[in-house]
Amino acid sequence: MSRIGKKPIKFPAGVKLKQESNIIRVDGPKGSLSLALPEGVAVSSDDRTLVVTRLSEERKERSRHGLVRTLLANMVIGVSAGFEKTLEISGVGYRAETKDDTVRLLLGYSSPVEYKVPKGITIKVDKQVNIIISGIDKELVGKVAAEIRGLKKPEPYKGKGIKYAGERIRRKVGKSVGA
Repeated sequence: MSRIGKKPIKFPAGVKLKQESNIIRVDGPKGSLSLALPEGVAVSSDDRTLVVTRLSEERKERSRHGLVRTLLANMVIGVSAGFEKTLEISGVGYRAETKDDTVRLLLGYSSPVEYKVPKGITIKVDKQVNIIISGIDKELVGKVAAEIRGLKKPEPYKGKGIKYAGERIRRKVGKSVGA
């Protein structure tokens, strides 16, 4: 039995759960998310808990058991509290600014890079060097953060670029002058 899959999911008072055939919809104060259940996995709900079970002991059902439980738990957390990722920009002249639904990044290229923010994501720029990405879908928040970081990854010699908050960049020693 999957250790993660057998743990029940407790959801707070503001969260409502609806199940129609194989689609589960989770509604909360921040929004709503839905998930199509794969074959071989069943969901049962009590008053304030949700339990994921598998219908057989086949390999595919066992592998999906923990996955479905984690996806549902992320949906419950997302609609009640939301998810957030922070990026830091380092480098002389590197900065970001938001305009409507785009983020304009000055990253040392000849022209600024503009990133269109997808629906369901909010981006705030703090002090021109901190980018705060938030939303209810954990997968989408992580994808947007990775795409923005991919525009200018931190380089190992001076550390210039975009990195996650708290990420350590392994620095390399530059060329040394012969003695």
